[in-house]
Amino acid sequence: MTADHTQETPPVRLRSDGAVDEETLAYARAKIDAVLGRPGLPVVTGEVHLVRAAAHHAGHPWSATADLRIGGRQVFAVAEEATGTEVVDRLRARLRRQADKAAQARDDGHRTTAPPWRGGGGRPGPAAATGSGAAEDSRTA
Repeated sequence: MTADHTQETPPVRLRSDGAVDEETLAYARAKIDAVLGRPGLPVVTGEVHLVRAAAHHAGHPWSATADLRIGGRQVFAVAEEATGTEVVDRLRARLRRQADKAAQARDDGHRTTAPPWRGGGGRPGPAAATGSGAAEDSRTA
């Protein structure tokens, strides 16, 4: 049976499968909102899925997946743990790292220029100034 729970921020859905209690869902909502609701983060959409396996003998019966779009970047994180709070904490840490990367590398068309030694604009490097370098080394076979 699948329970569909929607967070306060509608673009990100929190879903659960299995015997996931309301306390774990509330904990997951709070942690995910803390990561994805930070100021300076681009628009976030997607889904977080929390699953508790029915098999009691499973080593890590809890799993969580997040499939999100942060700005123009696709973010996917997976975690498996023994308890609900552990899996939420692990997923939160992974989402935090991914969200930080997405915030730093926004797809707004702004790119830094490469340094001169990598072919970017600016002053010519020592190889270009002396006339030696890659131009002399590139010979046809």
